[in-house]
Amino acid sequence: MKALFAKVGEIDQQRAQSGKLYHEFLRVPSMTAGLYVLAAGATDAQLPHHEDEIYYVVRGRARFRAGDEDQEISVGSVLFVAAEVEHRFYDIVEELALLVFFAPAES
Repeated sequence: MKALFAKVGEIDQQRAQSGKLYHEFLRVPSMTAGLYVLAAGATDAQLPHHEDEIYYVVRGRARFRAGDEDQEISVGSVLFVAAEVEHRFYDIVEELALLVFFAPAES
């Protein structure tokens, strides 16, 4: 793959049609990218990943904990989580949509 052109709304439609919270839309050896959506009041049950990751908040408001750090997040927030660090979204007050980038590619 040399390039990918996508709109978040289209990716979100594909995710919704799959019935899953996470939809991967890009996979190359050096990275993967996906859209993760959690409803207001939902529980984030993810476990630590083996890869570094970056989140970009597309919509919503919540709190985010990574290790011993805790932060309120909203549209435009960018979050980095190192590999193997326990992290979680909680107190989700508005549906949370996050672009997620893993490097290297998520295993």
